[in-house]
Amino acid sequence: MSDTSRQEGVGVPVDDEESAPGEEEAPAADSQRAEWAEQLVRDHADHGQAEPHGEEAGQPGEVYQSREQQVLDRIERARQRKPKLKEDKITLAHGAGGKATSALIEALFLPAFDNPELSQLEDQALLDVGDGQRVAFTTDSFVVKPLFFPGGSIGDLAVNGTVNDLAVSGAIPRWLSASFIIEEGFAVEDLRRIIADMRAAAEAVGVEIVTGDTKVVGKASGDGCYINTAGVGVVGHDRRLGARQATPGDAVLVSGPIGQHGMTVMLARGEVELDADFESDTAPLHDLVATLLEAAPGVRCMRDATRGGVATVLNEVAQTSQTAVVLDEAAIPVREDVHGACEMLGIEPMYVACEGRMVVVVDGDQADAALAAMQSHELGQGAARVGTVGDDPPGLVLLQTTFGGTRIVDELVGDPLPRIC
Repeated sequence: MSDTSRQEGVGVPVDDEESAPGEEEAPAADSQRAEWAEQLVRDHADHGQAEPHGEEAGQPGEVYQSREQQVLDRIERARQRKPKLKEDKITLAHGAGGKATSALIEALFLPAFDNPELSQLEDQALLDVGDGQRVAFTTDSFVVKPLFFPGGSIGDLAVNGTVNDLAVSGAIPRWLSASFIIEEGFAVEDLRRIIADMRAAAEAVGVEIVTGDTKVVGKASGDGCYINTAGVGVVGHDRRLGARQATPGDAVLVSGPIGQHGMTVMLARGEVELDADFESDTAPLHDLVATLLEAAPGVRCMRDATRGGVATVLNEVAQTSQTAVVLDEAAIPVREDVHGACEMLGIEPMYVACEGRMVVVVDGDQADAALAAMQSHELGQGAARVGTVGDDPPGLVLLQTTFGGTRIVDELVGDPLPRIC
């Protein structure tokens, strides 16, 4: 993976040796943190956060702080401001899982629908149904383009994606719904293929599709076929799992090589001529989760790394738990062919979606046991320990690069790979 800034996320090098023009010369260690500082604050302002000014921005004569600390303080103040949706119209970026998505959710949806379950902002809601019983409930929509791609289709993607949102809560997936929005003129044979893929995926997991709906829209009013699902799972444990549980000293694991699904879909569109031999990693994670939880009761949090990839998941963990996540770039598993494709397209693998990989935060003392359990499973053979959870700077993800520097891994900006799930 590269130590350069990417179009889709702010790669913030902490060891840049150039100072901003016209600034008073600071000690060497501090003069290294000028240009990236202003850029990062501008990025926060561009995505619904107002830029500090006046005393907040720092005035001449104030007590000197390291430039790094000044920037960290400014980021924290920006994040604490009330989210604002600055755009007048919805863009593709609002569905990418990054900063624009967060602004949309926090500025519009969350205030309108706020309740204790929704405010957890997990991939599912855990609901008490009485007599000490709990269920996990989730919903998802699938608009992937193309509908069929190497390793899968919108049909098995819909089942696996919904199952995984339930599984990462520790629930046993049981029932799904499936609603289809079909464009007039869509080939019946293609619909049969999608349905067959859904059925096979559901049978493999042991879930039933128990209800559904069908709507048809006019030509040019859709794009072939969209699928909406809901899922219900049974929670058979009393653990508290979620991003809020991350604690300094925890280890960060990933279950296998990242970025495969997103790059597969990108190349399947035929918009880029690139000879690559890989396929989507779409897979159900419920059995891998069960193996992990049995071996490591100290698991704090699990997330499947879909839109926005591993980087977005870890930013959510860091911000929700107010911890720092520190990653080792050399430890992050990326297949060579996927890495090469990302390099050619100027895309950072950490922001590319997976559909059969999960990020795990686990008690550091149980990291080895958790990793061994994952590697013993077919879907976790490529699992790796990629980082740790610390306490400073809170709310940020840092990457220790292969070049010996450190940079901030910010939330996804824009949408480099639209409609990949």
